[in-house]
Amino acid sequence: MKTPSKALLAPQDLPIYDIADDLADAMSTASRLVLTAPTGSGKSTQVPQILLDRGLLSSGSVVVLQPRRLAARLLASRVAEERGSPLGAEVGYQVRFERQASDATRILYVTEGIVLRRLLSSPNLDGVSTIIFDEFHERHVYGDLTLARARLLQESARPDLKIVVMSATLDTGLVRNYLGDCPVLTSEGRIYPVTIEYAPRPVDSQHHRIWDLAADAFERAVQSGAGGDVLVFMPGAYEITRTIDAIGGMACARGWTLLPLYGELPAAEQDRAVHPTHGPKVVVATNVAETSITIDGVRAVIDSGLARVSRFDPHRGINTLLIEPISQASADQRAGRAGRTVPGRCLRLWTEQDHRGRKPQEIPEIRRIDLAEVLLLLKAHGFHEGSQFPWLEVPEPMALAHAEQLLRDLGAADAASGEITDLGRRMVAFPLHPRYARMLIAGHEYGCTREAALIAALTQDRELLIRRVPKPVREARDDLLGERAPSDFLILMRAWRYAQQHRFDLDACRRLGIHARAARQVARLVQQFLHVAEQQGLDLNERGASQEAVQRCVLTAFIDQLAKRRDEGTLRCDLVHGRHGELERDSAVRKSPLFVAAEINEIEHAKQELTVRLRLATAVDEAWLQALFPAAFTERTEVALDASGKRVVANRVRWFRDLVLAVKPGGTPPEEEAAALLAREIIHGRLTLKQWTPAVEQWICRLNNLAAWCPELGLPAIGDDDRLFLLQQICLGSFSAKDIRDQPVWPWLKAWLSAGQEALIDQYGPGGHLPLPNGRRGRIRYAADAPPVLSARIQDLYDLNRTPAIAMDRQPLVVEVLGPNQRPLQVTQDLAGFWQTTYPELKKTLKKRYPKHEWR
Repeated sequence: MKTPSKALLAPQDLPIYDIADDLADAMSTASRLVLTAPTGSGKSTQVPQILLDRGLLSSGSVVVLQPRRLAARLLASRVAEERGSPLGAEVGYQVRFERQASDATRILYVTEGIVLRRLLSSPNLDGVSTIIFDEFHERHVYGDLTLARARLLQESARPDLKIVVMSATLDTGLVRNYLGDCPVLTSEGRIYPVTIEYAPRPVDSQHHRIWDLAADAFERAVQSGAGGDVLVFMPGAYEITRTIDAIGGMACARGWTLLPLYGELPAAEQDRAVHPTHGPKVVVATNVAETSITIDGVRAVIDSGLARVSRFDPHRGINTLLIEPISQASADQRAGRAGRTVPGRCLRLWTEQDHRGRKPQEIPEIRRIDLAEVLLLLKAHGFHEGSQFPWLEVPEPMALAHAEQLLRDLGAADAASGEITDLGRRMVAFPLHPRYARMLIAGHEYGCTREAALIAALTQDRELLIRRVPKPVREARDDLLGERAPSDFLILMRAWRYAQQHRFDLDACRRLGIHARAARQVARLVQQFLHVAEQQGLDLNERGASQEAVQRCVLTAFIDQLAKRRDEGTLRCDLVHGRHGELERDSAVRKSPLFVAAEINEIEHAKQELTVRLRLATAVDEAWLQALFPAAFTERTEVALDASGKRVVANRVRWFRDLVLAVKPGGTPPEEEAAALLAREIIHGRLTLKQWTPAVEQWICRLNNLAAWCPELGLPAIGDDDRLFLLQQICLGSFSAKDIRDQPVWPWLKAWLSAGQEALIDQYGPGGHLPLPNGRRGRIRYAADAPPVLSARIQDLYDLNRTPAIAMDRQPLVVEVLGPNQRPLQVTQDLAGFWQTTYPELKKTLKKRYPKHEWR
C-alpha cells in the first residue's frame, strides 16, 4: 500500500496510462470514442497530452469541454505546469468572458458553450483536430448540444474531426448508440477502498443545521486519527462560510487550515484550496470539487448530500433555486475523492435508508433549465424549430414552447415562421441570455448602451451588494445611494460607480457593503459587452442617459415579466401568464404600482417554506406599454361580485395580455351575465339558493338514473351544463344574494319535463316512498352512479320475499333493514337469502331485546 503523501503523483504514474496504448490505437482508427475512468485516474489532464504527444492531433488542437469555469482554468494551469509551458501558450483556457490562449495553443480547456458559439464564426472548426467532452455524465445542456453539432459536422464537412466522450460514471449505452456503436475504453484505475459511514438516524433540519452536523463529523474524523486532509461538500457559499465558522470554533481544529472552494472565489483563493499546504487542511466546497478538480492529500470526505440546483418551471415561467438531495452517482463521486492514494473514509450526513431512496443519476440539464438561449443558438445554426435538432435527449415540449414564445416576444424569432430575425442574429453576438442581448440593442435605440451594458454585467456573476450588513453599513449605504429610485438597477449602478470612483478599494467598498471583487469583475464585463456592441454597430453613448431611457430599455427585455401590485399596502403582485409573487421588501420600487422584474425565483427558506420572489424590479409607465405593444391591450366590460361577495356589479376592465391593469365601475350589469355569475357562485357553494333543497337533488337523481336505466323512455337527464342553465333561469333578473335567496325552484324543474314524462318518472322511479305489502311505506334514497336504497323496519318487510326492483324491474333496490330502534341491522340486495340464512339467528337476539314487537 502506498504511503500517504501530499506530493502530486507524477503524470506517468496516473492510472490512465495503463490504457494509453489502447487509447492511441483506438484514436488511430476510429473517429469516435467513449472512455470511462474513475475519479482521480488522470483522464482530464493526461488524455489531451497523450493525444498531442503521440502525434494524433496532426497540426490541429484538442479542445476539452468542461462543465465548470473553475475546472477549465485549474486543469489548464495544471497541464501547463506539467509541460513546463506558460499558461496561454501551448496550453490555455477559455470560459465565458475570459480567455487565456494564443495561436500556439494546442490544448485548450473551455466551458461547454464556447465551441457552440465558435461554430457560428467558424462552421468547420478550422484548426481543431479533436473535441473531448469531459465529465459528460453531468449532462450539461451545452455539452449535449455541442456533441450533436460535432456529430453533424463530422458526418458532413469534417470527417477527420475526432470526438472523445469521457466520464467517471456514464450510461455508455446512451452515448454509444448516439455516436453509432463507437469503441468504448475503460480504465479500471487504482481507487483505494473508501469506508462509508451513514448518519444513525434521520436529520431534522428544523433543529440540526447542516454545518453543525459537518463540524461534529469533522471532530469524529480527527479523533479517529485517520490523518490526511478533509474535504467537505456543502450546497452553496453561505453554507460553506457557516461550516468554516463551525469547524473553526472547535478545539480539534487548531493547526488546521480552513479553505473555501466555489466558483465565485478569486482565482488565487481557488488555487490555494487545491494546492498542498504546510499542515493539514479542510477544504469546504460546492460540487465543483466533485469531478475534474483533484485535491491531493484528501483522506476523509464529509458529505452533506445536498446541492443547490437551478431549475426552470415552464408551466409557471419561473426559476427555482432550491437545495436538493444529490443522486447516488454524485454521492459515489464525492466519496471517491477520499480514496485516490490510500484507503479513505466518507461520512455521509444522511441515513442509509435515505440513500437507497435517492435517484440513481442527476436529471440532465436539458430537462430542467430555461432553453431560450439554447434555442436562439440553434436558430442561428439553422434549426428554426427545436424539433428539427438531433437531440441526445429530447427536452420537454412545454419548455421548448416557452423558450420559443420568449424569443418571439423579444423579436429574435419571426412570429409566424419561427426563423431567426436580423435582430436575433445581432443578439446571438452577445454571450448573454437573449433578454440581456435584447436590452443592449434597445440601449442603442434609447441612447443608453453603456447603461445597458452595465446592467447586463451586474447580473452575470456574484451580487454586487452584500445582503446581510450591520445597521451602520446599511444606513451609510442608504444615505449615499438612496433608498428609492425608479429601478433597482439604478441603485446598483450608483453602488458600482461609487466602487469605480474609489478604484475598487476594499475598505471603501466595505463601508457600503459592496463586493469589491464583484465590482472589478463587472468593470471587465462592461468593457467586453461594449466591445461586442461596437462590433455590432451600436452607438456607445458617451453622455449619461436619462432614468426614463434606462427604464424603457429594461422594459423591452422583460415585458413578459410585467407585474402589478395588488394594492398600495402590499408587496404581493400579479404577473402576466397568471403568475403571482412578492416583491422584495427592500426594492427601490416598492411603492410603484406597475413594474417589470428581471428575476422571478422560487426560494426555499429556512423553515422549508417556498416563496416566489420578484427581484431587480424596474418601474414602468402604462403609456410605454401602449407605445411598444399596442396590440397586447384589451378593454371590456365584465361582471363580478362586489367586495362583500353578495352583489353583482359591472366593471370596465383594462388588460395587458392576461394581466388586469385597471378596473372601474361599468354601469348596470346585463341580466344574462349577472344570472350566469350568480349560478356559478351557487354551484361552487359560495351563494345559497334556499329552495334548492335535498329533495331537489333527489328528484334530479331519480330523473338521471331512470334516463340511464330505461333509455327508451326518452327522459331528458340533467347534466352539469343543464344544471347551470336551470340555475341561470332561476336567477334571471336577480343581482344579489338577497334577490335569489327565496327564488322558487320547483316550477323550473317541472317545466324541464312534459306532463307525460313526469308521469313516467312517478311510475317507474317512485320518489320518496315505496308501498310495502303490509300497507306501510319504505323510504327510497337515490344517488348518482349507485343503486337506490330502500329503508324499512324489519316487521314491514315480513311479507316481502324477494328483493324489490324498479325501472321496469331492471334495477334491484339495496334493502336497508332497520331494527325497532330505526338503526340498520343489515344491508342487502338478496332479501330472500337474508330471510333464509341471516334472519333466524338475528331473530333470537332481537326477540330478547325487543319482546313487545312482532317476530315471525
